[in-house]
Amino acid sequence: RYLAGILSLLILINVIAAVLETDVGIFYTYGGLLDALAAFSVMVFTLEYIMRVWCCTANPAYRDPVWGRLKYMRTPMAIIDLLVITPFLLTPFLMAYPGVISAIRFSRIFWILKIGHYSNSFKTFGRVLSAKRGEMFIAFFVMFVLLILGSALIFFAEHDAQPQKFSSVLASMWWGIETMATIGYGDMVPITPLGKFIAGIVALLGVGLFALPAGFLASGFIEEVHRKEEERSCRKEKKPPVISTCPHCGKDVLEPPGKKEE
Repeated sequence: RYLAGILSLLILINVIAAVLETDVGIFYTYGGLLDALAAFSVMVFTLEYIMRVWCCTANPAYRDPVWGRLKYMRTPMAIIDLLVITPFLLTPFLMAYPGVISAIRFSRIFWILKIGHYSNSFKTFGRVLSAKRGEMFIAFFVMFVLLILGSALIFFAEHDAQPQKFSSVLASMWWGIETMATIGYGDMVPITPLGKFIAGIVALLGVGLFALPAGFLASGFIEEVHRKEEERSCRKEKKPPVISTCPHCGKDVLEPPGKKEE
């Protein structure tokens, strides 16, 4: 736990450093210190990656000394770990390309993805997304359909009046995103009566559709909290959780110990 906290703090420091060094004054004043921090951090995370690959065989899922390690290296978090350190290890061979070096330096901001290794919050969010992936796909698919239809209709209604702004359905899709997300930048505004009518319908539907993913995620978090509370209760009572099958969806669900006895 303490090691996870230290590594998380190191990641956050590097993310802050990556943001600060985009300021020219800070970069020229503290560039050497920032480089030293990056080198030290890459060394730490390289050692961590090697140790994770070496010790992963302790997990029954990766028990084979060769194929188990290869299987672990293909997991999402292991791939993220490798992507974090690889660009910096290649830096000595890319010194002739300043643009690439700058991109590598800035890539430290993506190290924040590594916090998923150490944060239960990230893991909880991942489980919620996995549990609700079907509902989320449906919601985003419906939003995509509305975006295509709305953009096509607004192009038909506004192209003759504003050929430069609504030059194509593809260009009109930016208007669709603005309207559905209620951003309202004002760079593309319908001026015809039909265009205004279409915009009103798309805006109203967009507000409702954008609320769907939030509702799915909220229900997923509530289910996850209940599951953790149930597991905690089972551990306190030293009884295994009861697994039952939901009569509606057919999925396994946890029930309080002793419920079936009642």
